[in-house]
Amino acid sequence: MVPTFVEGRTRWKRFVGVLAVSLVVAGLLLFGLANGAIAASFAESGSSFKTSASQLRGSGFAQFGSVDRGAGGAHPVARTIIGSASMDNFCQSAVVPALPLVGDISLVIRAAGRDSVQASNLVADLSNLTGKVSFQNIVIGLDASQLNGGAPGLAGSPGSFGQQADRIVVDGLRQMAQRVTASTLTLNGLDFTVTAGRSECF
Repeated sequence: MVPTFVEGRTRWKRFVGVLAVSLVVAGLLLFGLANGAIAASFAESGSSFKTSASQLRGSGFAQFGSVDRGAGGAHPVARTIIGSASMDNFCQSAVVPALPLVGDISLVIRAAGRDSVQASNLVADLSNLTGKVSFQNIVIGLDASQLNGGAPGLAGSPGSFGQQADRIVVDGLRQMAQRVTASTLTLNGLDFTVTAGRSECF
């Protein structure tokens, strides 16, 4: 008896139903983030995403070298910790490359205006940062294990380089990160878009 094969077919009604549910869940999560109701974690598997702000103001700053490990392998990063931060004219973008049928997809979160983003215990694993930076009471060259200027309990390995400051201000912030987490994150005037192609913050 010769076996017969039936080509797979897309059940469009089921697909549309699943997609609608996914969008509703994403909307609820974004609503929770916008109102600071849940902790936030942004991470790309082995790739960087971009963040920009016209100004970042933070108190309780610490930074040390680290390694971020994910599905894409290990990446050297500057782990940057800010106990309390606020940003103006915030933008964050991530590109999901080469999806079937549609190609590249860009996910962009924007929040315009003064203090459009507020965060506590902000931790960013940075691969690049540019902007005009000023510090208040900075100490450079501390043993990373002795850092206490950022969020409680977050320090580096003994013997590695670290720095900390009471306050940091960055004008024209542009950064690339492997991972960002925060205990609380509030976005005022959230605008979330998904577009075909590459549409990034910078």
